Amino acid sequence: MLFRTLLLVLAMAGVAVAQPPTVTEADFVIRDFRFNSGETLPALRMHYRTLGTPRRDASGRVRNAVIVLHGTSGTGAQFLSPQFAGELFGPGQPLDAATYFIVLPDNIGHGQSSKPSDGLRATFPRYGYEDMVRAQYRLMTEGLGVTRLRLVMGTSMGGMHTWLWGQRYPEAMDALMPLASLPDQIAGRNRAWRRVAIDALRTDPTWANGNYTAPPRGMRTVAQMLWLASSNPVIRLAQAPTLAEADRVLDDYVTTYIKTADANDLLYNFECSFDYDPKPGLDRIVAPLMAINSADDIINPPELGVLEREIRRVKGGRAIVLPFSADTVGHGSHTKAVLWKAHLATLLKATAQP
Repeated sequence: MLFRTLLLVLAMAGVAVAQPPTVTEADFVIRDFRFNSGETLPALRMHYRTLGTPRRDASGRVRNAVIVLHGTSGTGAQFLSPQFAGELFGPGQPLDAATYFIVLPDNIGHGQSSKPSDGLRATFPRYGYEDMVRAQYRLMTEGLGVTRLRLVMGTSMGGMHTWLWGQRYPEAMDALMPLASLPDQIAGRNRAWRRVAIDALRTDPTWANGNYTAPPRGMRTVAQMLWLASSNPVIRLAQAPTLAEADRVLDDYVTTYIKTADANDLLYNFECSFDYDPKPGLDRIVAPLMAINSADDIINPPELGVLEREIRRVKGGRAIVLPFSADTVGHGSHTKAVLWKAHLATLLKATAQP
């Protein structure tokens, strides 16, 4: 299935598909993983996908590894889409899988990695971004034998993880590229819409402390908030140009979303940002960093000025805000690689090793 998916990706990109990159899936199990909460999971499963082959230098170190980190409620599989893989992973593209060893993990609580819906439900350990980044690092170093990454990049929550990678493991990468994120605590409106989603579940009697037998009613509110936050107002008006159409489109989205999402997983997904606070450690980042946001991102709006202010504290840091256009899609612009892949190519060229 994944082979056929990637074949389609490359075909849509206008690339010869005689020998498409192979996507390999595997699990890395971390024994007795201790969370910052003090809780321990006997076996933490980190699921991941890879494209390309590790290449080693004269000392035996892998030098071409790239990790791409997904956003809240996403998975590594989302990066196999035509708008991402079709722009980046093909021959001659910025992250050509013939040149790079690309790793697409599912984070803790997401996809096929360990998560509440596996069985522990609301007794699953409370995890935060710090735990997630530490698990990613152990996947790369212990699971895949990669001690130095060519690039760490991520979208949305994955972008926030990228900021943390730069300061927690400053010597572990050549370059950093966080997308659709800010180097500061989640606060203001960004925190408010997340709290609305969290409270919709925690205060819903049908949630039953995580022991529900059917999707809790609060899932409707969660899905509605995601619909509001994930795109820009211009696109949403075009999709829902009348009162009746707005109701229909929103109802259809909610119905579809609830069919595949799990309430406990989502609750943990939203709550895990509680420990995100990269600002105190920005001056510890030494790898060149290029942060990219979009002007129509209502989650990280440029009028806050946070990115422009804090990037000055990052040695070799650069901030780019893509202007609003007919091609940007709000917060989701982070996965539409055609909008920013030229900047990625510039970063890779500037940080290439002799």
